[in-house]
Amino acid sequence: MANNTWPFPWPEDQIAHYTAYRVNDPPLIDGCLDEPAWRAAPKSTRFRDLVNGDDVIHDTRTAILWDDDNLYVGFWVEEPAVAATLTERDDPIYKNNDVEVFIAGQDTYYEFEINAFGTIYEVFFIWEEAYERHGFDKVPEFNRYKEGVRCFPGVGFQPHPRGPRIGYWNWDFPGLQSAVYVDGEINNEKIRDRGWMVELALPWKGMASLAKSDGRAFPPEDGDIWRMDFSRFNQYKEAPPSRDTSAWAWSPHGVMDSHIPEVWPYIHFSTQNVCNL
Repeated sequence: MANNTWPFPWPEDQIAHYTAYRVNDPPLIDGCLDEPAWRAAPKSTRFRDLVNGDDVIHDTRTAILWDDDNLYVGFWVEEPAVAATLTERDDPIYKNNDVEVFIAGQDTYYEFEINAFGTIYEVFFIWEEAYERHGFDKVPEFNRYKEGVRCFPGVGFQPHPRGPRIGYWNWDFPGLQSAVYVDGEINNEKIRDRGWMVELALPWKGMASLAKSDGRAFPPEDGDIWRMDFSRFNQYKEAPPSRDTSAWAWSPHGVMDSHIPEVWPYIHFSTQNVCNL
């Protein structure tokens, strides 16, 4: 039954759920996603249009694993013409074909983007209404007046019920590992590519700031639930009559805006070994 008081642009009962299983042998972060753990990991459903939830032309899926040290994320991206142009860290990767991960804390969230060259873009956000209330203003790392910091109102969903965020475009995830494998050749329109894969390792010890105000366990305990988002943005659209917006996601948002943690998938952590499923 629909929740008539739900203030967000995608129905609460249609948000995706996923179980992330534990891995005993950590994967090698090389982008290939060929270890037994990745083959055993349940994949997400095929990504759909971010705004309207329609089926889209190319297949994209993700999977999540974890161990005592890291959260692991894998993407499988079908792409017949793999392309990229941006090569400098924190270039505006959303202006290329990319995949994106968001991880929510209670009063914070982290944004990660990567293109087929492996160029990454990161931002750390704090909800402004929680900035002083939870002591972020006392942490030198989160001085809101230094270079690379600015107020962020959101994108297509404004105003958010929690108000604006403070964005730190100068923040890098400590210890992050990332790799891309291209099944084809980047920027060669003479051949048909199969696509590309992305593999990430995000250390739990790098998430202390993310969870400053919620006290969550690192690594998660069995049954813990986090909110994370997984999306893909393209510099092309399928021809009409498709309603392709060029933005695709595992769990749609109902609006052209990735910055709405309330509509992100629910990630349930399990201590069961993924290879014993």
